Amino acid sequence: MALTRELGDLPPNICTPTYIAETAKSLAETYNLECEILEESDMESLGMNSLLSVSKGSIEPGKLISLSYSNAGNEAPIVLVGKGVTFDSGGISLKPGQGMDEMKYDMCGAASVLGAMSAIAEMNLKVNLTVVVPTVENMPAHNASKPGDVVKSMSGQTIEILNTDAEGRLILCDALTYCEKFKPKAVIDIATLTGAVIIALGKHHSGVMSNDQKLADALKSSGLSSLDTVWQLPLDEEYDDLLKSNFADMANIGGREAGTVTAACFLARYAKNYSWAHIDIAGTAWLGGSKKGATGRPVPLLTQYIMDQV
Repeated sequence: MALTRELGDLPPNICTPTYIAETAKSLAETYNLECEILEESDMESLGMNSLLSVSKGSIEPGKLISLSYSNAGNEAPIVLVGKGVTFDSGGISLKPGQGMDEMKYDMCGAASVLGAMSAIAEMNLKVNLTVVVPTVENMPAHNASKPGDVVKSMSGQTIEILNTDAEGRLILCDALTYCEKFKPKAVIDIATLTGAVIIALGKHHSGVMSNDQKLADALKSSGLSSLDTVWQLPLDEEYDDLLKSNFADMANIGGREAGTVTAACFLARYAKNYSWAHIDIAGTAWLGGSKKGATGRPVPLLTQYIMDQV
């Protein structure tokens, strides 16, 4: 949790995608992990045009980081995916100025999966764990993505970008497709994804949505025992219809209603080939006001869940 909080609290001119990549390399050296860092040219050759559409407006190059801990033979790994937007201005769909400094916390999903990996490796658990971190900075610039742009994701599905501030799902969808190479037992993505989850659940529970009820139940149980709780929200096809686009396979937003659920419906389109859960931590990853700072959540939940699988 200390590592996760430290990364979250660092100023965004220091904690860049490159800094997160260096942190991952340091963890790999400390715990003898396998580390791979894809540069933008590597991602371009893989067809990750959705992820690259977010990073292209920034001078900071995007990265796709994977760290693997193997201590359970040939067992299929659990894969944790952490959203790593090191600063989210909103891009061309610029956010209001008030409180924008807190958008340095938009990489808390990335910080939490690195924190969980550190905990699991330190405990030397008999498990196979991989963490995948897509990390970018989202900035407005002459070459930034515009509302109305259409991009093709690594999966081949096309996306109409109606709002450049719905960028987390654009980097996560390519990361979720990339996860297939690990032949995972389960994939859990963790992201400060929607303001809507704060309206729905406040600062107490993280939101969880899943295509596998057993996985959702396991996360709820681990959350109760670690005092780092999640509340399940629906993932029905009726919500998925809100993502329809006239010009692409899907739009990247579904309107004002059920914003947390439609964001998860978007991600679910890229996670059909494995057991998957999405945890929205926008309400729980940090506090504002006089107590401003990262909380370290959901490291206890993730760590407890992995311990429960051993």
